[in-house]
Amino acid sequence: MNWTKLAQEVILGKKISDEEALSILSCEDDDLLSLLNGAFIIRKYYYGKKVKLNMIINAKSGYCPEDCGYCSQSSISSAPIEKYPFLSKEEILDGAKRAFELKAGTYCIVASGRGPTNRDVNVVTDAVKEIKELYGLKVCACLGLIKDNQANELKEAGVDRYNHNLNTSAEHHSYITTTHTYQDRIDTVEKVKQSGISPCSGAIIGMKETKHDVISIARSLHKLDADSIPINFLHAINGTKLEGVNELNPRYCLKVLALFRFINPTKEIRISGGREVNLRSLQPLGLYAANSIFIGDYLTTEGQETNSDHAMLEDLGFEIELVGKQEEIFS
Repeated sequence: MNWTKLAQEVILGKKISDEEALSILSCEDDDLLSLLNGAFIIRKYYYGKKVKLNMIINAKSGYCPEDCGYCSQSSISSAPIEKYPFLSKEEILDGAKRAFELKAGTYCIVASGRGPTNRDVNVVTDAVKEIKELYGLKVCACLGLIKDNQANELKEAGVDRYNHNLNTSAEHHSYITTTHTYQDRIDTVEKVKQSGISPCSGAIIGMKETKHDVISIARSLHKLDADSIPINFLHAINGTKLEGVNELNPRYCLKVLALFRFINPTKEIRISGGREVNLRSLQPLGLYAANSIFIGDYLTTEGQETNSDHAMLEDLGFEIELVGKQEEIFS
């Protein structure tokens, strides 16, 4: 396969075929650099060499009634995690200050549970108003299944983006969870879009899905028109249904990132949870396909030191995309 030619065709509007998509995931390791060069041609065309940094705060941990097999916070998990109710506005603001100082342009407020209470939404909206005033960060909320009025309130408060991952293909969804449907997830993203909030939705790779499942989820996210697509690589946690699952290697993870770039050429592709344990020493290569990463810790697992991420981007010759008041201080 001539990946450069295919990349140029994608920029001109071509939608790759299922056969071409499968050839990306099945690419010989000896051709991996050629594949990544093709992905980089697309990435550079739309995003140059800029990288968006995102940081999470786990605003509510544990106590979730859902049975998601990958999650240490689920009702069926026995993982020994810290559990606590929704954080206060002040604690959320402290996290925003740290995100600002670490040059993360997007601050992600994430909470466990099926969906937020009205009180939870009020805490988030109060915090967001001050975050905007103090730091000018972009704010992403990830609170589960939401109601129309809640989405509208978040939009009015200044929430820029709402994350609700599809996680896997429609066909594989029931293996991962049974307490909500694939359609529930799609409906939530559609509500977000209707409120005027930018939709963020992605995948978790490595949950015993097939290559065809991976292609399916990439196409579903294209159809959903998600502006930001986080790609998580399973970090199997003891005590969860997927404990011990370890199907990935760094080279395959890079092929997955390339696939998502070829199928969703104009979108923010973010390397997310599990990058440190799955991409390992090949993490820098992932940014030739992706244009965004999470920094700091995740929900119940640790990330690598932010200084290491900053150094990685500098070594690559890439530029951190600053927002708002960050430009005044760090430029």
